[in-house]
Amino acid sequence: MPQVMEFKLPDLGEGLTEAEIVRWLVAVGDVVAIDQPVVEVETAKAMVEVPCPYGGVVTARFGEEGEELPVGAPLITVAVGAESMPEAPKAPEADAEGSGSVPRPLIGYGTDHSRPARRRRVRPVTAAVSAPAAAPAPAPVPVAAAPAVPAGPVPVISPLVRKLAKDNGVDLRALRGSGPEGLIMRADVEAALRAPEPVVAAAAAAPVAVTATAGERIPLKGVRGAVAEKLSRSRREIPDATCWVDADATELMAARAAMNAVGGPKISVLALLARICTAALARYPELNSTVDLEAKEIVRLPAVHLGFAAQTDRGLMVPVVRDAHTRNPESLSAEFARLTELARAGKLAPADLTGGTFTLNNYGVFGVDGSTPIINHPEAAMLGVGRIMPKPWVHGGELAVRQVVQLSLTFDHRVCDGGTAGGFLRYVADCVESPAVLLRSL
Repeated sequence: MPQVMEFKLPDLGEGLTEAEIVRWLVAVGDVVAIDQPVVEVETAKAMVEVPCPYGGVVTARFGEEGEELPVGAPLITVAVGAESMPEAPKAPEADAEGSGSVPRPLIGYGTDHSRPARRRRVRPVTAAVSAPAAAPAPAPVPVAAAPAVPAGPVPVISPLVRKLAKDNGVDLRALRGSGPEGLIMRADVEAALRAPEPVVAAAAAAPVAVTATAGERIPLKGVRGAVAEKLSRSRREIPDATCWVDADATELMAARAAMNAVGGPKISVLALLARICTAALARYPELNSTVDLEAKEIVRLPAVHLGFAAQTDRGLMVPVVRDAHTRNPESLSAEFARLTELARAGKLAPADLTGGTFTLNNYGVFGVDGSTPIINHPEAAMLGVGRIMPKPWVHGGELAVRQVVQLSLTFDHRVCDGGTAGGFLRYVADCVESPAVLLRSL
Protein backbone atom coordinates (compact mmCIF):
# COMPACT_ATOMS: atom_id res chain seq x y z
CA MET A 1 0.00 0.00 0.00
CA PRO A 2 1.32 3.45 -0.81
CA GLN A 3 1.97 5.85 2.03
CA VAL A 4 0.32 9.27 1.72
CA MET A 5 2.68 12.02 2.84
CA GLU A 6 1.53 15.56 3.59
CA PHE A 7 3.87 18.38 2.57
CA LYS A 8 3.31 21.61 4.45
CA LEU A 9 4.32 25.16 3.51
CA PRO A 10 7.87 25.34 4.87
CA ASP A 11 9.49 28.17 6.78
CA LEU A 12 10.98 30.27 3.97
CA GLY A 13 13.31 32.05 6.35
CA GLU A 14 13.87 35.62 7.56
CA GLY A 15 10.81 35.63 9.82
CA LEU A 16 8.22 35.15 7.07
CA THR A 17 4.94 33.80 8.39
CA GLU A 18 2.79 33.47 5.27
CA ALA A 19 2.91 33.24 1.49
CA GLU A 20 0.43 33.71 -1.33
CA ILE A 21 -0.05 30.96 -3.91
CA VAL A 22 0.80 32.48 -7.29
CA ARG A 23 0.79 29.44 -9.56
CA TRP A 24 0.49 25.69 -9.15
CA LEU A 25 3.20 23.82 -11.04
CA VAL A 26 1.60 20.37 -10.64
CA ALA A 27 -1.92 18.97 -10.77
CA VAL A 28 -3.64 16.16 -8.91
CA GLY A 29 -2.51 12.89 -10.50
CA ASP A 30 0.89 14.20 -11.61
CA VAL A 31 3.98 12.19 -10.77
CA VAL A 32 6.58 14.32 -9.00
CA ALA A 33 10.22 13.66 -8.23
CA ILE A 34 11.98 14.45 -4.97
CA ASP A 35 12.83 18.18 -4.75
CA GLN A 36 10.73 19.01 -7.79
CA PRO A 37 9.09 22.49 -7.54
CA VAL A 38 5.35 22.07 -7.07
CA VAL A 39 4.08 25.60 -6.44
CA GLU A 40 5.19 29.18 -6.93
CA VAL A 41 4.46 31.44 -3.97
CA GLU A 42 4.98 35.11 -3.28
CA THR A 43 6.17 36.21 0.12
CA ALA A 44 6.59 39.73 1.38
CA LYS A 45 10.14 39.58 0.07
CA ALA A 46 10.32 37.52 -3.11
CA MET A 47 8.74 35.07 -5.53
CA VAL A 48 9.80 31.54 -4.61
CA GLU A 49 9.35 28.10 -6.19
CA VAL A 50 8.76 25.57 -3.41
CA PRO A 51 10.20 22.07 -3.98
CA CYS A 52 8.54 18.96 -2.51
CA PRO A 53 10.73 16.59 -0.47
CA TYR A 54 8.66 13.54 -1.51
CA GLY A 55 8.48 11.63 -4.77
CA GLY A 56 5.26 9.99 -5.89
CA VAL A 57 1.78 10.81 -7.14
CA VAL A 58 0.04 14.05 -6.16
CA THR A 59 -3.26 13.11 -4.53
CA ALA A 60 -4.43 16.54 -3.32
CA ARG A 61 -3.61 20.23 -3.51
CA PHE A 62 -4.52 22.68 -0.77
CA GLY A 63 -5.34 26.29 -1.53
CA GLU A 64 -6.28 28.19 -4.66
CA GLU A 65 -4.11 30.57 -6.66
CA GLY A 66 -4.32 33.96 -4.97
CA GLU A 67 -4.91 32.46 -1.51
CA GLU A 68 -2.55 33.24 1.36
CA LEU A 69 -1.43 30.35 3.56
CA PRO A 70 0.47 30.48 6.84
CA VAL A 71 3.72 28.62 7.34
CA GLY A 72 2.85 25.09 8.42
CA ALA A 73 -0.39 24.84 6.46
CA PRO A 74 -0.66 21.84 4.09
CA LEU A 75 0.28 22.39 0.45
CA ILE A 76 -0.08 18.95 -1.17
CA THR A 77 -0.31 15.27 -0.32
CA VAL A 78 1.78 12.72 -2.21
CA ALA A 79 1.30 8.97 -2.42
CA VAL A 80 4.80 7.60 -1.97
CA GLY A 81 5.73 4.13 -3.20
CA ALA A 82 2.55 3.72 -5.25
CA GLU A 83 2.65 0.88 -7.78
CA SER A 84 -0.60 2.01 -9.39
CA MET A 85 -2.55 5.21 -9.56
CA PRO A 86 -4.10 5.83 -6.15
CA GLU A 87 -7.50 7.29 -5.54
CA ALA A 88 -7.60 10.84 -4.31
CA PRO A 89 -8.37 11.14 -0.61
CA LYS A 90 -11.80 12.35 0.35
CA ALA A 91 -11.94 15.91 1.59
CA PRO A 92 -12.55 16.05 5.35
CA GLU A 93 -16.06 17.02 6.38
CA ALA A 94 -16.19 19.99 8.71
CA ASP A 95 -18.82 20.34 11.39
CA ALA A 96 -19.60 22.92 13.99
CA GLU A 97 -17.26 21.27 16.48
CA GLY A 98 -14.37 21.09 13.99
CA SER A 99 -14.18 17.26 14.10
CA GLY A 100 -12.45 15.44 11.28
CA SER A 101 -9.89 18.18 10.76
CA VAL A 102 -6.41 18.90 12.05
CA PRO A 103 -5.64 22.29 13.57
CA ARG A 104 -3.28 24.35 11.47
CA PRO A 105 -1.11 27.22 12.70
CA LEU A 106 -2.40 30.71 12.05
CA ILE A 107 -0.46 33.80 11.09
CA GLY A 108 1.35 35.13 14.09
CA TYR A 109 1.31 31.70 15.79
CA GLY A 110 4.20 30.17 13.82
CA THR A 111 4.64 26.48 14.56
CA ASP A 112 4.80 26.91 18.32
CA HIS A 113 2.60 24.19 19.86
CA SER A 114 3.18 25.40 23.42
CA ARG A 115 0.00 27.49 23.34
CA PRO A 116 -3.50 26.54 22.21
CA ALA A 117 -4.09 27.24 18.54
CA ARG A 118 -7.34 28.21 16.93
CA ARG A 119 -8.49 25.90 14.20
CA ARG A 120 -8.07 26.84 10.57
CA ARG A 121 -9.30 24.71 7.73
CA VAL A 122 -7.63 24.73 4.35
CA ARG A 123 -9.95 22.99 1.96
CA PRO A 124 -8.04 20.51 -0.20
CA VAL A 125 -8.43 20.67 -3.96
CA THR A 126 -8.91 16.98 -4.72
CA ALA A 127 -9.93 15.07 -7.81
CA ALA A 128 -9.74 11.50 -9.05
CA VAL A 129 -7.21 11.22 -11.84
CA SER A 130 -9.69 9.84 -14.40
CA ALA A 131 -12.71 11.80 -13.24
CA PRO A 132 -13.87 14.89 -15.17
CA ALA A 133 -13.42 18.26 -13.55
CA ALA A 134 -16.23 19.21 -11.22
CA ALA A 135 -18.41 22.14 -12.11
CA PRO A 136 -17.34 25.32 -10.34
CA ALA A 137 -19.34 26.31 -7.30
CA PRO A 138 -21.58 29.35 -7.74
CA ALA A 139 -20.02 32.61 -6.68
CA PRO A 140 -21.03 33.72 -3.19
CA VAL A 141 -23.64 36.42 -3.14
CA PRO A 142 -23.47 39.21 -0.58
CA VAL A 143 -26.62 39.80 1.41
CA ALA A 144 -28.43 43.01 0.58
CA ALA A 145 -28.52 45.67 3.23
CA ALA A 146 -31.15 44.95 5.85
CA PRO A 147 -32.84 47.26 8.35
CA ALA A 148 -31.21 45.41 11.22
CA VAL A 149 -28.08 43.29 11.50
CA PRO A 150 -28.68 39.92 13.13
CA ALA A 151 -27.05 39.43 16.48
CA GLY A 152 -24.62 36.67 17.32
CA PRO A 153 -21.01 35.81 16.47
CA VAL A 154 -19.80 36.40 12.91
CA PRO A 155 -19.10 33.02 11.28
CA VAL A 156 -15.51 33.63 10.20
CA ILE A 157 -12.35 31.87 11.33
CA SER A 158 -9.50 33.08 9.16
CA PRO A 159 -7.64 36.21 10.35
CA LEU A 160 -6.81 36.85 6.70
CA VAL A 161 -10.51 37.13 5.89
CA ARG A 162 -11.09 39.46 8.84
CA LYS A 163 -8.16 41.66 7.81
CA LEU A 164 -9.29 41.80 4.17
CA ALA A 165 -12.77 42.84 5.27
CA LYS A 166 -11.48 45.42 7.75
CA ASP A 167 -9.03 46.98 5.25
CA ASN A 168 -11.78 47.38 2.65
CA GLY A 169 -14.63 48.43 4.93
CA VAL A 170 -16.74 45.29 4.46
CA ASP A 171 -19.23 44.50 7.24
CA LEU A 172 -18.88 40.74 7.80
CA ARG A 173 -22.25 40.63 9.53
CA ALA A 174 -23.92 41.53 6.25
CA LEU A 175 -22.45 38.57 4.32
CA ARG A 176 -23.78 35.05 3.80
CA GLY A 177 -20.89 32.62 3.98
CA SER A 178 -20.43 29.95 1.33
CA GLY A 179 -18.43 27.63 3.60
CA PRO A 180 -19.61 24.86 5.90
CA GLU A 181 -22.20 26.01 8.46
CA GLY A 182 -22.28 29.42 6.74
CA LEU A 183 -18.56 30.05 7.30
CA ILE A 184 -17.47 33.28 5.61
CA MET A 185 -14.61 32.62 3.20
CA ARG A 186 -12.17 34.95 1.48
CA ALA A 187 -14.09 34.53 -1.78
CA ASP A 188 -17.21 35.89 -0.06
CA VAL A 189 -15.44 39.10 0.91
CA GLU A 190 -13.92 39.49 -2.55
CA ALA A 191 -17.36 38.97 -4.13
CA ALA A 192 -18.74 41.71 -1.89
CA LEU A 193 -15.98 44.05 -3.06
CA ARG A 194 -16.82 43.33 -6.70
CA ALA A 195 -20.57 43.79 -6.23
CA PRO A 196 -22.09 47.22 -7.01
CA GLU A 197 -22.83 49.31 -3.95
CA PRO A 198 -26.55 49.46 -2.97
CA VAL A 199 -28.35 52.73 -3.35
CA VAL A 200 -28.66 54.39 0.02
CA ALA A 201 -32.11 55.77 0.64
CA ALA A 202 -30.75 58.80 2.42
CA ALA A 203 -28.97 59.87 -0.74
CA ALA A 204 -32.31 60.43 -2.47
CA ALA A 205 -33.25 63.00 0.13
CA ALA A 206 -30.07 64.99 -0.37
CA PRO A 207 -30.63 68.46 -1.87
CA VAL A 208 -28.00 67.88 -4.57
CA ALA A 209 -27.57 64.60 -6.42
CA VAL A 210 -23.92 63.54 -6.32
CA THR A 211 -22.62 60.59 -8.29
CA ALA A 212 -19.92 58.86 -6.23
CA THR A 213 -17.53 56.43 -7.80
CA ALA A 214 -15.35 54.05 -5.83
CA GLY A 215 -11.71 54.28 -6.76
CA GLU A 216 -9.58 51.27 -7.59
CA ARG A 217 -8.51 49.35 -4.51
CA ILE A 218 -5.08 47.76 -4.59
CA PRO A 219 -4.30 45.47 -1.64
CA LEU A 220 -1.15 46.36 0.25
CA LYS A 221 0.29 42.87 0.28
CA GLY A 222 3.30 41.00 -1.01
CA VAL A 223 6.23 43.20 -2.01
CA ARG A 224 4.14 46.39 -2.04
CA GLY A 225 2.87 45.70 1.47
CA ALA A 226 6.36 44.91 2.76
CA VAL A 227 7.74 48.14 1.27
CA ALA A 228 4.89 50.16 2.79
CA GLU A 229 5.43 48.66 6.24
CA LYS A 230 9.21 49.13 6.16
CA LEU A 231 9.02 52.75 5.00
CA SER A 232 6.33 53.56 7.56
CA ARG A 233 8.40 51.99 10.32
CA SER A 234 11.44 53.95 9.19
CA ARG A 235 9.53 57.21 9.44
CA ARG A 236 8.08 56.28 12.85
CA GLU A 237 11.30 55.16 14.50
CA ILE A 238 14.23 56.93 12.83
CA PRO A 239 14.93 60.66 13.36
CA ASP A 240 16.51 61.17 9.96
CA ALA A 241 18.25 64.16 8.44
CA THR A 242 19.53 64.79 4.93
CA CYS A 243 22.53 66.64 3.56
CA TRP A 244 23.55 66.94 -0.07
CA VAL A 245 26.30 68.26 -2.32
CA ASP A 246 26.93 68.72 -6.04
CA ALA A 247 30.05 67.02 -7.36
CA ASP A 248 31.98 67.16 -10.62
CA ALA A 249 31.92 63.56 -11.89
CA THR A 250 33.89 64.24 -15.08
CA GLU A 251 37.07 62.53 -13.85
CA LEU A 252 35.10 59.55 -12.51
CA MET A 253 33.43 59.04 -15.89
CA ALA A 254 36.80 59.35 -17.63
CA ALA A 255 38.31 56.76 -15.27
CA ARG A 256 35.44 54.36 -16.00
CA ALA A 257 35.88 54.82 -19.75
CA ALA A 258 39.60 54.07 -19.44
CA MET A 259 38.95 50.94 -17.35
CA ASN A 260 36.41 49.63 -19.86
CA ALA A 261 38.67 50.39 -22.83
CA VAL A 262 41.22 47.74 -21.86
CA GLY A 263 38.79 44.88 -22.40
CA GLY A 264 37.26 42.41 -19.99
CA PRO A 265 33.97 42.74 -18.11
CA LYS A 266 32.47 46.21 -18.18
CA ILE A 267 32.42 48.21 -14.96
CA SER A 268 29.28 50.17 -14.13
CA VAL A 269 29.06 53.62 -12.60
CA LEU A 270 27.08 52.06 -9.74
CA ALA A 271 29.99 49.71 -9.01
CA LEU A 272 32.44 52.62 -8.80
CA LEU A 273 30.10 54.51 -6.46
CA ALA A 274 29.69 51.37 -4.36
CA ARG A 275 33.46 51.01 -4.06
CA ILE A 276 33.68 54.65 -2.96
CA CYS A 277 30.93 54.04 -0.37
CA THR A 278 32.70 51.07 1.18
CA ALA A 279 35.89 53.11 1.49
CA ALA A 280 33.92 55.97 3.07
CA LEU A 281 32.23 53.60 5.53
CA ALA A 282 35.65 52.33 6.61
CA ARG A 283 36.46 55.92 7.59
CA TYR A 284 33.06 56.67 9.08
CA PRO A 285 31.83 53.37 10.60
CA GLU A 286 29.06 55.17 12.50
CA LEU A 287 26.98 55.05 9.31
CA ASN A 288 27.37 51.28 8.97
CA SER A 289 25.42 50.55 12.12
CA THR A 290 21.98 49.95 13.58
CA VAL A 291 20.18 51.00 16.76
CA ASP A 292 19.07 48.40 19.31
CA LEU A 293 16.13 50.11 20.97
CA GLU A 294 15.62 47.45 23.65
CA ALA A 295 19.24 47.54 24.77
CA LYS A 296 19.54 51.29 24.06
CA GLU A 297 22.75 50.67 22.15
CA ILE A 298 24.27 51.61 18.80
CA VAL A 299 25.62 48.48 17.14
CA ARG A 300 28.47 49.10 14.69
CA LEU A 301 28.58 46.32 12.13
CA PRO A 302 31.87 44.72 11.04
CA ALA A 303 30.91 43.99 7.41
CA VAL A 304 29.30 46.10 4.70
CA HIS A 305 26.35 44.34 3.09
CA LEU A 306 25.37 46.87 0.47
CA GLY A 307 21.77 47.16 -0.63
CA PHE A 308 20.88 48.86 -3.90
CA ALA A 309 17.50 49.99 -5.17
CA ALA A 310 16.19 48.09 -8.21
CA GLN A 311 12.91 48.98 -9.91
CA THR A 312 10.99 45.94 -11.19
CA ASP A 313 7.53 45.12 -12.51
CA ARG A 314 6.66 43.95 -8.99
CA GLY A 315 7.75 47.24 -7.44
CA LEU A 316 10.87 48.57 -5.76
CA MET A 317 13.22 45.91 -4.44
CA VAL A 318 16.53 46.25 -2.59
CA PRO A 319 18.83 43.28 -3.27
CA VAL A 320 21.89 43.04 -1.04
CA VAL A 321 25.51 42.53 -2.13
CA ARG A 322 27.18 40.54 0.64
CA ASP A 323 30.60 41.63 1.92
CA ALA A 324 30.77 44.53 -0.53
CA HIS A 325 33.81 45.90 1.30
CA THR A 326 35.88 42.91 0.09
CA ARG A 327 34.95 43.30 -3.60
CA ASN A 328 36.64 45.26 -6.35
CA PRO A 329 34.70 47.26 -9.00
CA GLU A 330 34.68 44.31 -11.41
CA SER A 331 33.22 41.94 -8.81
CA LEU A 332 30.67 44.57 -7.72
CA SER A 333 29.55 45.10 -11.33
CA ALA A 334 29.02 41.38 -11.83
CA GLU A 335 27.04 41.02 -8.61
CA PHE A 336 24.88 44.04 -9.34
CA ALA A 337 24.06 42.62 -12.77
CA ARG A 338 23.29 39.15 -11.39
CA LEU A 339 20.98 40.39 -8.63
CA THR A 340 19.23 42.87 -10.91
CA GLU A 341 18.45 40.13 -13.42
CA LEU A 342 17.05 37.90 -10.66
CA ALA A 343 14.98 40.79 -9.27
CA ARG A 344 13.37 41.55 -12.62
CA ALA A 345 12.64 37.86 -13.18
CA GLY A 346 11.09 37.56 -9.71
CA LYS A 347 13.62 34.88 -8.73
CA LEU A 348 15.35 36.52 -5.76
CA ALA A 349 15.50 34.39 -2.64
CA PRO A 350 14.40 36.00 0.66
CA ALA A 351 18.03 35.96 1.80
CA ASP A 352 18.96 38.16 -1.19
CA LEU A 353 16.70 40.93 0.12
CA THR A 354 17.64 41.02 3.79
CA GLY A 355 20.62 41.74 5.98
CA GLY A 356 21.71 45.01 4.37
CA THR A 357 23.75 47.47 6.43
CA PHE A 358 23.85 50.46 4.02
CA THR A 359 21.88 51.28 0.87
CA LEU A 360 22.92 52.96 -2.37
CA ASN A 361 20.00 54.44 -4.31
CA ASN A 362 20.67 55.52 -7.90
CA TYR A 363 17.47 57.42 -8.69
CA GLY A 364 19.30 59.27 -11.46
CA VAL A 365 18.14 56.51 -13.83
CA PHE A 366 14.67 58.10 -13.60
CA GLY A 367 16.03 61.40 -14.92
CA VAL A 368 15.91 63.31 -11.62
CA ASP A 369 18.63 65.30 -9.94
CA GLY A 370 17.91 64.99 -6.23
CA SER A 371 15.79 63.36 -3.57
CA THR A 372 15.51 62.87 0.18
CA PRO A 373 15.77 59.08 0.52
CA ILE A 374 13.95 57.23 3.29
CA ILE A 375 16.33 55.04 5.26
CA ASN A 376 15.91 51.31 4.71
CA HIS A 377 15.07 50.27 8.29
CA PRO A 378 16.95 49.11 10.37
CA GLU A 379 19.97 50.62 8.63
CA ALA A 380 21.43 53.98 9.63
CA ALA A 381 22.00 55.70 6.29
CA MET A 382 21.36 55.77 2.55
CA LEU A 383 23.27 57.53 -0.22
CA GLY A 384 21.15 58.85 -3.08
CA VAL A 385 22.68 59.55 -6.50
CA GLY A 386 21.02 61.83 -9.07
CA ARG A 387 21.56 61.89 -12.81
CA ILE A 388 25.00 62.75 -14.16
CA MET A 389 24.58 65.46 -16.79
CA PRO A 390 26.51 68.33 -18.41
CA LYS A 391 26.27 71.57 -16.44
CA PRO A 392 28.20 74.83 -16.19
CA TRP A 393 30.94 74.43 -13.58
CA VAL A 394 33.95 76.41 -12.45
CA HIS A 395 36.97 74.21 -13.16
CA GLY A 396 40.55 75.40 -12.81
CA GLY A 397 39.35 78.95 -12.26
CA GLU A 398 37.36 79.01 -15.50
CA LEU A 399 33.78 78.35 -16.45
CA ALA A 400 33.45 75.01 -18.23
CA VAL A 401 30.86 72.37 -19.06
CA ARG A 402 31.38 69.42 -16.73
CA GLN A 403 29.55 66.19 -15.81
CA VAL A 404 27.81 67.09 -12.55
CA VAL A 405 25.91 64.88 -10.10
CA GLN A 406 24.02 65.64 -6.92
CA LEU A 407 24.70 63.31 -3.96
CA SER A 408 22.25 63.09 -1.04
CA LEU A 409 22.91 61.39 2.28
CA THR A 410 20.04 60.62 4.63
CA PHE A 411 21.26 59.44 8.03
CA ASP A 412 19.95 58.42 11.44
CA HIS A 413 20.73 61.33 13.72
CA ARG A 414 20.91 58.97 16.69
CA VAL A 415 24.08 57.29 15.42
CA CYS A 416 26.02 60.44 14.56
CA ASP A 417 25.88 64.21 14.27
CA GLY A 418 26.03 66.38 11.18
CA GLY A 419 29.82 66.61 11.30
CA THR A 420 30.24 62.88 10.77
CA ALA A 421 27.56 62.76 8.05
CA GLY A 422 29.10 65.78 6.34
CA GLY A 423 32.55 64.22 6.52
CA PHE A 424 31.28 61.01 4.92
CA LEU A 425 29.51 62.87 2.12
CA ARG A 426 32.46 65.17 1.48
CA TYR A 427 34.80 62.17 1.19
CA VAL A 428 32.44 60.52 -1.29
CA ALA A 429 32.26 63.73 -3.33
CA ASP A 430 36.07 64.13 -3.28
CA CYS A 431 36.47 60.58 -4.62
CA VAL A 432 33.91 61.28 -7.35
CA GLU A 433 35.71 64.45 -8.37
CA SER A 434 39.18 62.93 -8.13
CA PRO A 435 39.32 59.11 -8.10
CA ALA A 436 42.98 59.37 -7.08
CA VAL A 437 41.72 60.28 -3.60
CA LEU A 438 40.29 56.76 -3.35
CA LEU A 439 43.54 55.19 -4.54
CA ARG A 440 45.52 57.08 -1.89
CA SER A 441 43.24 55.77 0.85
CA LEU A 442 43.53 52.08 -0.11
